[in-house]
Amino acid sequence: MELNKKGNNPIVAIGYLIKGLQLLTSTSLRKFIWIPILINVVLYSAALVLGYYYLNDLIAQFIPSWLHWLNWILWPLFLISFFIAGFFTFTVLANLLASPFYGRLSTETRLLIGEQLEAVKEPPFTQVIKAECKRAGYLLSRAIPLVIISMIPGVNVIAPFLWALFGAWGMALEYLAYPLEAEGLLFEEQQQTLKSIRLGALSFGGVAAMGLTIPFVNIIVAPAAVIGATLYLNDMKKLA
Repeated sequence: MELNKKGNNPIVAIGYLIKGLQLLTSTSLRKFIWIPILINVVLYSAALVLGYYYLNDLIAQFIPSWLHWLNWILWPLFLISFFIAGFFTFTVLANLLASPFYGRLSTETRLLIGEQLEAVKEPPFTQVIKAECKRAGYLLSRAIPLVIISMIPGVNVIAPFLWALFGAWGMALEYLAYPLEAEGLLFEEQQQTLKSIRLGALSFGGVAAMGLTIPFVNIIVAPAAVIGATLYLNDMKKLA
């Protein structure tokens, strides 16, 4: 599937996430948004509670005594890494649970912007779950080395930057997958398609990932990203 190179523009890509936020109040989309938001509220609340109780112990465990004089540098870096890794993990879990609703939300968004019903192919429930599990496995296999890097004193200085890049690409794969699946593209084909607009996809996913790390804001970012990704792909496809 070919996409217009205009989609590689970061400003254009981020603009579609803003459009997604604006459409959250749409009457026709509202009923497909409430359940994912509820799932996000429960999981992110759990992440905050776990982080509050266990973060200090983790920091004390992984920063040895001979590096305590660097705590003023390492503590914030460890905190950022833990925060990104923790919320990224909970985001993947939240998206896995909410994926059937996000698939329907993407379909309804396409109908809202005027696509004909017969042209909209909603993937079967089992296909959506299978694709979501495959994405989760792909992301997990890349996240494990980053977790290890985050635990190595000195080396973990670069961990926040690696997590940020990984999170941006992961969220691009996650949210743009729903409209791509409706086009009949499998996971490997989705990756190749997004690589053709890599900078735009990274920008879209990066801003979405940033939003997912902000308490309270993160509960609405995911459905907004699904809507925005659907609009983004639809317009880039038409311009191709």
